[in-house]
Amino acid sequence: MASQQVRVMGTNPKSHQEILGAPGVKGKRVMNNSSTDGVTDFIHSIISTTKQEVKDPFYVLDLGKIVTLMDKWNHSLPSVKPFYAVKCNPEPALLGTLALLGANFDCASKGEIETVLALGVSPDRIVYANPCKSESHIKYAATVGVNLTTFDSIDEVEKMRKFHPKCGLLMRIKAPEDEGARCPLGDKYGALPEEFVPLLEAANAANLVVHGVSFHVGSGATHSRAYRAAIAEAKAIFITAEKLGMAKMHILNIGGGFTLGSQFDDAAITIKNALETYFPDDQELKLISEPGRFFAETAFTLVTDIIGKRVRGELREYYISDGIYGSMNCLLYDHATVTAKPLAYTSNPDDPNCAGLKTYTSTVFGPTCDGLDTLLTNYQLPDLKVNDWLVWPDMGAYTASAGSSFNGFNTSAIPTYLAYSIPN
Repeated sequence: MASQQVRVMGTNPKSHQEILGAPGVKGKRVMNNSSTDGVTDFIHSIISTTKQEVKDPFYVLDLGKIVTLMDKWNHSLPSVKPFYAVKCNPEPALLGTLALLGANFDCASKGEIETVLALGVSPDRIVYANPCKSESHIKYAATVGVNLTTFDSIDEVEKMRKFHPKCGLLMRIKAPEDEGARCPLGDKYGALPEEFVPLLEAANAANLVVHGVSFHVGSGATHSRAYRAAIAEAKAIFITAEKLGMAKMHILNIGGGFTLGSQFDDAAITIKNALETYFPDDQELKLISEPGRFFAETAFTLVTDIIGKRVRGELREYYISDGIYGSMNCLLYDHATVTAKPLAYTSNPDDPNCAGLKTYTSTVFGPTCDGLDTLLTNYQLPDLKVNDWLVWPDMGAYTASAGSSFNGFNTSAIPTYLAYSIPN
């Protein structure tokens, strides 16, 4: 996503100036405006002031939302350092803002490491959190000084011994209870209990230092108890390592899976209680985590234009400028649920929000020639026209980052406009 411009909203110039100087944000065009109506008002202004030029999808990233989310994290899990999962959304303005606010980064490839380092982030703020890495990527990590990674197999131990022997290790384990996640990860990554001792012994024999344990309860976890079970298992591994005569472990990586709302609140309480139970008074313990969607999901809004329409009786069918092979890939790969709101500048210019208008059962298709490219069915929308718009909130997690250029519609070309809203 290509960042376009910043519009500042609110009344705290000091915090604004700090954010506007963040890597990935600094130097972008700033449109000052005293409005406090937030991102929706900004979307109106983009469309109304660039009607002739903007006829393609665009994103709005609310930097103020990132500040609020970081405050929420620090209040709820003050002892846990967030290492933002870059794969969730690598927009440079998001990464730079998070870096300025004190977050570190979870990278899974050479490309992601390069992206973070290009923002001026120190390599010691990166965990190479991919348990299975290409040899060339390991060599690159060694060259640039990324010195902490995860592993869950003896083959990975051997690769690290050969290509990055100075790298510290975190043993990635399968979370005992990860079945409640939107996207479970345990079938692909994570050592099983019978593998714990052989892996520790292999690392020790290779003269590699295992600094701690890592787990991931799955992306979009729904059961907070999954964290407690995994923390309990991690504690047992800490004890086992000491019995094997290894150096005392001091890092616990509790992974990701966090979703904003009551699920996050429940998870935070569960995590703190589990830490008090299994790691009481451990002053040397360093707690880290890998949140992705917690920071990215609600900070981005996608805006798409209607490029086609068909009427079949009472059914309205609309074709828009982004779809399943673009930002909406989240419907397939992230099992997401999306919603849309109309902005009817063409069909209802006196009230683009269409308040009180009759709605019709509608279908919304993406722009490609594939019938799979269907985004909404049996959805209620007013009678819209070509060149009206649909606004899609909460579109920052696993959207543009996983899009393609299928059929010539290039997801990476979708621009991102930057806003800074102040919460009411």
